Amino acid sequence: MQFGINFFPNVGPTEKSAQEYWDEALHLTELADQLGYHHVRTVEHYFHPYGGYSPSPLVFLSAAAMRTKRMRLIPGAVLPVFNHPLKVAGEFGMVDAISGGRLDVGLARAFLPHEFERFGRSLDESRARFDEGVEQIHRLLKEENVTCEGRFHSFKNVTSLPRPTQKPCPPIWLAAMTTPESYISAGKKGYWIMSNPILGSTLRDLIALYHKSWREAGHPGRGRIMIAFMMMCAPTREEAFAIAREPVNTYFQTLVDAARGWSEGASTKDYPNYDKMLTALKGETVESQIKKNAAWVGAPSDIVAMIEAYDREVGGFDVASLQINTKSLPIEKAERSLRLFATEVMSKVQVGAKAA
Repeated sequence: MQFGINFFPNVGPTEKSAQEYWDEALHLTELADQLGYHHVRTVEHYFHPYGGYSPSPLVFLSAAAMRTKRMRLIPGAVLPVFNHPLKVAGEFGMVDAISGGRLDVGLARAFLPHEFERFGRSLDESRARFDEGVEQIHRLLKEENVTCEGRFHSFKNVTSLPRPTQKPCPPIWLAAMTTPESYISAGKKGYWIMSNPILGSTLRDLIALYHKSWREAGHPGRGRIMIAFMMMCAPTREEAFAIAREPVNTYFQTLVDAARGWSEGASTKDYPNYDKMLTALKGETVESQIKKNAAWVGAPSDIVAMIEAYDREVGGFDVASLQINTKSLPIEKAERSLRLFATEVMSKVQVGAKAA
């Protein structure tokens, strides 16, 4: 299994400036590269302390490329619903060139009603815009002289520049949560999956659907599954809990506030039951997330056991992406956690997943 880090800024100007947040993120990224972590990721969100410091993940990843030598750079993820495919494809090619071919492409649907409202997008166009955007971006990266007649974007005889450094194009990850169709579609089309156990749903059946559709489509290998976790590693279980409790709890408070547009009964055809799912998050704490194995918090031996148990529970996965610096966490604690995980956890994990 491979382990990387991700940054999800849940912070506003009254708590920490953007300069301070990204200075810390770049410092931790450089350290993670030296310690042998697989990747660094960040999100695309807008207008709110929940993610709003990162309206363009590729800006951060360009800076991270200059501070690292080996890590993969993964947007987690770019949102086609708010972006033109011609612009996004060119930016992906540019960051792939700047990083010497270390970019992975990450794409997601978005889910916050306030973002759709401010961009003038319909929630009920989310799936259609995502599917069209993924196809067009992929073609622009892989092919030259591309013509697309889409519902939302059309263009003729376009060769996107710069061409990707990786041939035929960088790997593509698609974000998926609890919808079986998302896993089946990604497997059929040969894309990799980014997921998250934050809602407590078991991913075993969904991952099995993905691998089945991958095989049936005739793709080589078995695809790849990346799952995101909050992580705090400390010398003792008690200290890890004490450090993580407030940052994890306030993360969910920020998330619930950002998602308040999902009032009861507000679900749409593209987001069935999202009102109920987001309402359920109001009661999440570090303890409940640990119980669901969505947060790896403890001493090194505790976390090794958590990883191996979760790998068995879901039938194996390939990459873990660790959220390591929520807004109120002192950077010294994040740095110690990163070092301790690298030296006392990564080499000791015994799991069954095989990279494709």
